[in-house]
Amino acid sequence: MSLNPLRNIPSVSELLENPKLKGLVDRISHNAVVDTVRTVLDEMRGEVQNAVGEKTLPNVAELAERIARRVMETESLGLRPVINATGILLHTGLGRAPLAEESIAEMNAVARDYASLEIDLAGGKRSRRSLAVEPLLKELTGCEAALVVNNNAGATMLVLAALGWGKEVIVSRGQLIEIGGSFRLPDVMALSGAILREVGTTNKTHLADYASAIGEQTAALMLVHPSNYLVQGFAESVELPALVELGKKHRLPVIHDIGSGALIDFAQFGLPGEPMAKQSLADGADVVLFSGDKLIGGPQCGIILGRKAAIEKIQKHPFARALRVDKLTLAALAATLRLYRDEEKAKLDVPLLRLLGTSPENLKNRAERLAPQIAAVKKAVAAAEAVQDITYLGGGSIPTQQLCTWCIAVTPAGMTVDRLAAVLRAGTPAVVGRIRQDRLLLDLRSVFPRQDVDLVAAVEALGAE
Repeated sequence: MSLNPLRNIPSVSELLENPKLKGLVDRISHNAVVDTVRTVLDEMRGEVQNAVGEKTLPNVAELAERIARRVMETESLGLRPVINATGILLHTGLGRAPLAEESIAEMNAVARDYASLEIDLAGGKRSRRSLAVEPLLKELTGCEAALVVNNNAGATMLVLAALGWGKEVIVSRGQLIEIGGSFRLPDVMALSGAILREVGTTNKTHLADYASAIGEQTAALMLVHPSNYLVQGFAESVELPALVELGKKHRLPVIHDIGSGALIDFAQFGLPGEPMAKQSLADGADVVLFSGDKLIGGPQCGIILGRKAAIEKIQKHPFARALRVDKLTLAALAATLRLYRDEEKAKLDVPLLRLLGTSPENLKNRAERLAPQIAAVKKAVAAAEAVQDITYLGGGSIPTQQLCTWCIAVTPAGMTVDRLAAVLRAGTPAVVGRIRQDRLLLDLRSVFPRQDVDLVAAVEALGAE
């Protein structure tokens, strides 16, 4: 080793000539690779200077390999396609509902060129962006008017701010839910400027509780569908029609937050109890709000429906501009809504509904066909078998709705099940399953048939390493 070991560290230009890094320069970016080379070389200089005694330096090829791994790790931090083998159809971490092909095509069309986002092409005057979907929402739900914002939490805050600022909104104590990310309804109400007035108890709320709380400071009555938990046993709540009658008597609007929302009856999939927007409006709710990316199977957004006077007031609130959606969201939502004009077509073309409609027999046949192919990867798999199981429609959003499913239960060879799961997550394509009793379950309820080949290929790649 020379008297100055730092002289043995290769230069940036020398490393960039290595085939490993040359290929990355072409695929990714010259600047990105150079920045990583300089970072790694600076780290190495620090290691040499702080070393006690002599330090063995990697050769150019070894150093290029280390840099290449660093570059790829950095690149993999962005959004990547994933095969969802968790079985959870509305998985928040994996983007909830996948979009229909029609929605993707519509987004592509308006993304490539300019779009009539806020202009009336017939008259040439400025228009409202929600008009891109309002006629469809009127047609499908019977609402008088509609507004779309960035998500349902935003919709809740906007509605409360517009209708309840500085006044009381009465809500059952048993419906003060916490949604994803520790975002609690009382916190949303506080941010909106409305004053929360809790009535009833955790398990029981009567109509008389609402009635006795109404006073001069009351702005609205609110009913919240607790889609992420279930109270059973000695429990009672007020139904929407009864609350509407009370609201009419006192000339108070009734807000119905139905959470995940639905445009069709999910009881046909064995999932009863999910409120439909159309029924909520028919029952007399003045304002109905719900998510677009859950049971509808569209893009992330919050949909606000209701009486024209109420929606117009909500649209004029300053929060409406802060929470508005872009042209891509509106295009995807419009395309999704068009599919619901024909329920049978929607069940075929909306990916969420198609996955829900897949029979257990179909899943069993696929699992029994794929299990031997995965078991054949002897280097990484000790055993693989088709097993029946239970999964859920949602994780944090609708965790009470159970679904029958079939999985491929994989027992790893030469590694722990945690390691197997981690390697599959890091692969291309990335595969996310669930671990149970030292086996990795690849649940086909949330895997599209077109992904079966890729699922097997992802496991086979482990055997090639």
